[in-house]
Amino acid sequence: MTRRNVLQSAAILTLLPLPGLAAPAPGTGKPGEFDWLAGEWKIANRKRKADGSWDEFPGEATCWTILGGVGSVEELRIPARDFSGMGLRLLDMDKRVWSDFWVNAKSGALGTAGLTGGFANGEGIFESEDTVDGKRMVYRGVWDRIVPGKSHRWYQAASSDQGKSWDVGWMMDWTRA
Repeated sequence: MTRRNVLQSAAILTLLPLPGLAAPAPGTGKPGEFDWLAGEWKIANRKRKADGSWDEFPGEATCWTILGGVGSVEELRIPARDFSGMGLRLLDMDKRVWSDFWVNAKSGALGTAGLTGGFANGEGIFESEDTVDGKRMVYRGVWDRIVPGKSHRWYQAASSDQGKSWDVGWMMDWTRA
């Protein structure tokens, strides 16, 4: 895929309804749903800049399944940005709902507002809500295009209109190292 194709596909996701991405039914999570993520990965990152253009940079990750599939740990490294962090995904066995937390290595603090969700139709959809400047915002992280053992995509989007449209701000294309 050429750089132009990548940027065009990124632009297509900007402010679209994302119609095929319905949140999974609550209470359907099960151990092992993140097992495909375990291993070493190379990542092509695209993050939106303030001017609307896209910044592209490489990254890498090492991921582990823990607690018999009830947890997943990700160590993300982006040397070109002097950045690293950790994703922690845990399945609440009583509620059968996944929580996805983030730790930035610079702060070392576990984020308290994790995204929650699960998997449906081969996609992991996780959401959280917040109020920014008096406006209700919905944030969504999506794991899709999952080809176990080979590749997948993760992207982050925000909506200020209760999910009618989404602004995608970060996309990561993962390839098995």
